[in-house]
Amino acid sequence: MNSRSILIPGKALFTASLFYMALGCAVFFIDILFPLWILAGAGLLPLIIIDFTFLFLLCDRLRAEREIPSSAAQGETVHVKLFIHRTDRPILPSRVRLYDFFPGAMSCRSFPAKLDLSALRNNKSIVFEYSLTPEDRGPWFFSGPEFLLGSPLFFWQLRVTHSVISRGRTYPNFKQLAQGTELKGKPEKGEIRQIRKRGQGLEFESLRDYQRGDSIKLIDWRATSRNRRLDGSLKLIVRNYQEEQDQQILFIIDSGYRLPDHYFDSALEAMLLLSFIALKHGDAVAASSFGSHDLWIPPRKGMSAYNALMNGLYDLHSEPVPSSPFLALENALTRLHRRSFIVLISNFREEDDKSLSWILPRIEKRHLLLLVSFRESEAETIAFPPEVSHNKTDEETLKAAAAFSYLANRRRLYRKWEHSGLLVLETSHHHVSSALINKYLSVKRSGKL
Repeated sequence: MNSRSILIPGKALFTASLFYMALGCAVFFIDILFPLWILAGAGLLPLIIIDFTFLFLLCDRLRAEREIPSSAAQGETVHVKLFIHRTDRPILPSRVRLYDFFPGAMSCRSFPAKLDLSALRNNKSIVFEYSLTPEDRGPWFFSGPEFLLGSPLFFWQLRVTHSVISRGRTYPNFKQLAQGTELKGKPEKGEIRQIRKRGQGLEFESLRDYQRGDSIKLIDWRATSRNRRLDGSLKLIVRNYQEEQDQQILFIIDSGYRLPDHYFDSALEAMLLLSFIALKHGDAVAASSFGSHDLWIPPRKGMSAYNALMNGLYDLHSEPVPSSPFLALENALTRLHRRSFIVLISNFREEDDKSLSWILPRIEKRHLLLLVSFRESEAETIAFPPEVSHNKTDEETLKAAAAFSYLANRRRLYRKWEHSGLLVLETSHHHVSSALINKYLSVKRSGKL
C-alpha cells in the first residue's frame, strides 16, 4: 500500500514562534531582556528538534484498509469500515485525527474524527465505522484515507495519506423491488394498480370452476355442458386467461434540454421500474436515449436483462443540448425487426407536430407508440393561480394569457395525436412511474399489441 507523508507545523510551534518574536521586539527597547531572549531560544530549539525526531522517526504512521459495498442505492445510507493497523514502530502519536476522502456525490458528517489511542495501544488494529449517503447516481471513487499525527509536544504534525482505492456505482433506489412487494394503489392519487394474477388477456391459460364475480363472458359453455354436479345441475366452467407474453418494449428517453434534471431522474426511475415489471411479465425490453447521449441497449428477455439495463442507464443524465424525437424514432425503426411497444419519454410541444407528422404514419403501421410528456407546472400555476386576484397588472394579465394559450395548444396537439390512434400520456414527474405502469398494464389487457 503506497503512502506519502508531509510534515507541517503544529499550533504549539506557531505559538512559540510568536512568543519568541514578541520577546525579540521587546529586547529592542529593553536591553535587560536580552539574556532571557537567548535562553528562551536555546531552550526552545532542542525541544522542537526532539519533538520532530519523535514524530518523524519513531512514531507509528499506521495503515488502513477500507471495506465498502461496491453498489449503493441513491439516498440510502452506506456503512463503511476502516481497519486501522499498527506498524512496527514503537511509539504511537500523541493524537490522531482521521479523514477519509469520500466522493463529492456523497454526504458525510463523520470527519474529522479523533481516534481512540487507548484502544489502539491495547490492540494491533481497531475498526472505525461511519456512514455516508449517496446523493447522485453514477460511478464513485475513494482516494484516502488520511491520518493527521500529532507530536508529543504539539510542535509538529505529520500528514500521512494512504493510497486505499475503492470504486463502485450508485444506482437508482427501488425499495419496492428489493422487498419484492406487490404493486398496488390508486392511479388518481399517483399510485399503482394491483397487478392482476388472472385476467382477461388474449392468451388462453386453463379452465377452472366458476367463482362469484367472474364475468359471464368467460363461461365456456361447451366445457360446462360436459360437467354436472351430483344432483344433476350444471357445473359452470370458465376460461382463465393470462396477459399476453413474449412481446417487445422499447424505451426511448430524451437526455436533452427538454427534460431538466428532476424530470429526467423521475423518467429514468419510471423506465427502470417498468422494465422490471415487463421482464417479470415475460416481455423483452430494449432502451435507447437521444440528445446528450446516444445510447442503444438491444432487447433481451429474462430477469438477467435487468442488470444490463441498470448498468447501462444508472449514470445517464440530461444536459442542456438540442434533442430531436424525430431522429430518435427514425433510428428506432431501423433497429426494430418485430412489432414493439415504443415508449418515448420527452416533453412534447406544439413545434413537434410538423416534425413528427412525417414519421408517425410509418410507426402506426408496424408498432404501437406511447408518447409520454410532463405537465408544465410553472405554466399551469401562472395560467390557473391558486388565488384569484382582481388587481392584476397588465404584465401579469398578459403572462397569464400567454401561459393559458401555451397549455391549450399543447392539449390540442395531444388530442390530435390521440384521434389519429396514438397513445399519449401527460403526467407530473411525481406520478410518472405509477401512470406509466398503469398504461402498460392497460395496453397488455387491451390486446393492442
